[in-house]
Amino acid sequence: MEKDWVKVFGSQTPFEAEIIKGMLLENEIEAVIVNRQDSSFGTMLPGMDEVYVHNSNEGKARELIAASREGTIENNQ
Repeated sequence: MEKDWVKVFGSQTPFEAEIIKGMLLENEIEAVIVNRQDSSFGTMLPGMDEVYVHNSNEGKARELIAASREGTIENNQ
């Protein structure tokens, strides 16, 4: 991972990370997913799928994630 990127979301459910990434992209925030799940352990030791954004977008990304959790998000704010 390049420097200046920060983790804004993590989930043990890959589709949840994909949804957050998609929501951020729809709101013009570049986001990437880092898969920290270890397939050799499966459900015994589940890892996380983590969503990262550039640190210049961290504040807005966190606001959008919080709003999406509350159900008050509007795309392309």
